Amino acid sequence: MISNQDSQLVYSTDQGRITQEETQPQPPQGDGWVRIHLDRKGRKGKGMMVVKGLGLEDKKLKKLAATLKKKMGVGGAVKEFDIEIQGDKRDQLKQLLEQQGFKVKLAGG
Repeated sequence: MISNQDSQLVYSTDQGRITQEETQPQPPQGDGWVRIHLDRKGRKGKGMMVVKGLGLEDKKLKKLAATLKKKMGVGGAVKEFDIEIQGDKRDQLKQLLEQQGFKVKLAGG
């Protein structure tokens, strides 16, 4: 006989379908520095700046990305808590992020 501790509820007419609760991924907390990388891999030689280490939630990250793209006049995207911005204007991007109150380092590329 199977005890109640070993049983796993598969379906219940009592509550309907059983689904797992989806957890929202938490933004990775860095060391307090925002790093700007220049990435050319997989982009046919065209450069793209990748901003890492912001530690912001999804909505705030998308809002910041939209602001940066608008001020720089370029395109970009938000992928996995990183902001990707087209082109190689790292000095201008660094200045804009410092105005927002972030500590910024240029890294790689």
